[in-house]
Amino acid sequence: MNGARLLYGIYALVLAMLVVIVPLTTHSAGSRAIAGWTALIEPGPLSPAHASLRRNCETCHTPHQGVEAQKCITCHIQTDFGTKASTRFHAKAKECTSCHVEHDGGASLARMDHEALLDPDLWRGPLRTRDVRISKTHAETTDALNCISCHAARDRHQGSFGKDCQDCHTLVDWKIDAFRHPSVNSGQCAECHKAPPSHFMMHFEMVSQRVARERAPVNQCAACHTTDSWNNIRNLGLYDHH
Repeated sequence: MNGARLLYGIYALVLAMLVVIVPLTTHSAGSRAIAGWTALIEPGPLSPAHASLRRNCETCHTPHQGVEAQKCITCHIQTDFGTKASTRFHAKAKECTSCHVEHDGGASLARMDHEALLDPDLWRGPLRTRDVRISKTHAETTDALNCISCHAARDRHQGSFGKDCQDCHTLVDWKIDAFRHPSVNSGQCAECHKAPPSHFMMHFEMVSQRVARERAPVNQCAACHTTDSWNNIRNLGLYDHH
């Protein structure tokens, strides 16, 4: 009986160390105060970019607060989110962990969650076209977001198709499964494609037309170009004029 009590006493002491002593020690002296204990509570591996922080939990975590956005910003203060239009919304983000999840080996670190942009508790800024929180369906989410507010800098359609991106594109993939490019012999290229500024200058007559050996007007794209590459000139092949 005494042996059993002694054994229970040892269990109680070990439990007290784990439940009381270890948290108090690490709370006051940092996660490195007791070697190896973090391996017991780590939910999963950090992403490769953050792997060096594995034994220094307080770099990201704050006792009783969890992961605070300010700590993320402190490390990423030199990151330029403003140059690329599609990442500018980071500057107005309230909570980094809404999209960037750690301890999963980096699987979700770069995941883009468009629905999070509709939650005013996470984001603020001109990203919505109407006042909604989180839409319940994929279609509603697409309609609610103002795509052009982030993706305006690189409008490959050059304004030809307007600003309602959701009419053709989805949030999952910019490619349109049902789209089939017209034949290389189509004469309607100018309905979708705009000629570059050089085609409206003397450069077009002095260089472009001479290289292609054509006197076609600017809106007759197919007279000189093919559909696989703009630099693939008919009867000439790939041509780099820069």
